Amino acid sequence: MQDTNTYKAPFIVLTLVLILCFFANISLGSVSIPFKTIFESLIGTTDNYIIQNYRLPKAFTAILVGSGLGISGLLMQTLFRNPLAGPFVLGISSGASLGVALVILGSGIFGGVFSTLLISKWSIVIAASLGSFLVLLAVLIVSSRVRDTMAILIIGLMFGSITAAIVSVLSYFSSAEQLQQYIFWGFGSLGNLSWSELGIFFIIYSLGILMSIVSIKGLNTLLLGENYAKSLGLNIKQSRLIIIIATSLLAGTITAFAGPIAFIGLAIPHITRQVINTSNHKILLPAVFLIGAIVMLICDSIAQLPTSDYTLPINAITSLIGAPIVIWLLVRKRKMIF
Repeated sequence: MQDTNTYKAPFIVLTLVLILCFFANISLGSVSIPFKTIFESLIGTTDNYIIQNYRLPKAFTAILVGSGLGISGLLMQTLFRNPLAGPFVLGISSGASLGVALVILGSGIFGGVFSTLLISKWSIVIAASLGSFLVLLAVLIVSSRVRDTMAILIIGLMFGSITAAIVSVLSYFSSAEQLQQYIFWGFGSLGNLSWSELGIFFIIYSLGILMSIVSIKGLNTLLLGENYAKSLGLNIKQSRLIIIIATSLLAGTITAFAGPIAFIGLAIPHITRQVINTSNHKILLPAVFLIGAIVMLICDSIAQLPTSDYTLPINAITSLIGAPIVIWLLVRKRKMIF
């Protein structure tokens, strides 16, 4: 494992880039706001409604979403030793999607009055959270009985297939308006949270981050293989449980509040490994946090279409911008660090 002092310069650069992207994200939009006005609003000398009630919460949401998905993707790739694993590989996103589908598309089966009473901002968040929790519960029950880690990966994919099938049935009985509302939720959104909602989001997110930090030693040991990790005294079942719960808290909460955001969780760990050549999670974890937040802020700034009243789906931007970057990095390096 490398000395952490070696990476002080990259971390300083990444922190400065994050601060710059944060201010640029607040500045850009349908109306451009000068950096001076942003700074004055932050220190309280001026009162700008757009900054304080829309752009600041959106920028903080982008940081939480990008860093949270990046870290949960890193946890899953290390646990399963699979470069294609992402934060939603356990079916967490599918469970959230099923919960939302039951609320939005449920009127086709349960009746219009029932659906009208249920559809609200908080009901969708609660439904997504419950869906994620139920899938997590099922995965935890299975993981306690299965020794093979890869079996958990396959079971998670099967849960995803089951929930996708149920959503398809609900979609078949739904109207065009309901399908459109569900599709719009699936695009993902960073700009719909108030400060109170962001506070609840941050509390659960912080718990997931703390559990991720606790699992650093176990993650480094798992890189050597499960058999070797056992010989070093690592409790595989306990470490696996902490990693799964941390991932579920991060990915489930992000999906509930911001919708299913594509690409970030899968690609950010790979981008980080190519930029910072290390496998030490003590270094990787904070680096993924910074790079994930930076990439998400950049994608959101592009999605806002500065000087325009239109906003593109954040899911489309994360994939269109991020995928070519990953391909270029892998082709340039000619090998995958894992």
